[in-house]
Amino acid sequence: MAVLALAPAAGANAASPTELPPALLPPAAFVQLGQLDVATPRSMAGYSRARFPHWSQQGDGCDTREVVLARDGADVKQDENCRAISGTWHSEYDGRDFTSASALDIDHMVPLAQAWRSGANTWTDARRRQFANDLDGPQLIAVSAASNRSKGDQSPDQWRPPLRSYWCTYSRAWIDIKSRYELSVTEPEREALAEMLTTCYTPEGT
Repeated sequence: MAVLALAPAAGANAASPTELPPALLPPAAFVQLGQLDVATPRSMAGYSRARFPHWSQQGDGCDTREVVLARDGADVKQDENCRAISGTWHSEYDGRDFTSASALDIDHMVPLAQAWRSGANTWTDARRRQFANDLDGPQLIAVSAASNRSKGDQSPDQWRPPLRSYWCTYSRAWIDIKSRYELSVTEPEREALAEMLTTCYTPEGT
């Protein structure tokens, strides 16, 4: 897996398209999906976003959010505090383009509350911090604030990216993260992911 640990220095050019760290290929995703534990959602008792500390410092004054903004944007320039002050971003969920980082959210592919219901309630806070700031896998992506807030903490049987053409990547990334962290899925969630994976084999997910 490619690892991006540090954001570019202030003023550096990060001209690259939105691209998650490589997720599972479709055949491997189907296999991993079949190996995930199927279980009913766990209680939300004790949950709060504070139990998943984010955003962590990643070096050179950059936190996880700024690293993802730099990775997912093009021609991103940062100030002396590592904040993105210019650049362009394409939101893969809904196909919208932006020139202001303030219009973007960093989405947790598997939402924090969803992870809690899937097994993260038993983790240490250190493990939850790792999950919430994971730059190694396809867990974090810069998307429009509107699409992220529409998604909330819903699983794929409840919410899917408006762009069907992104369903293949989305489902592979979701399965990858659930597998990495040994999180369970519900039966409706599993069925939805299997359906979304089939779009990997149709032109442009149609």
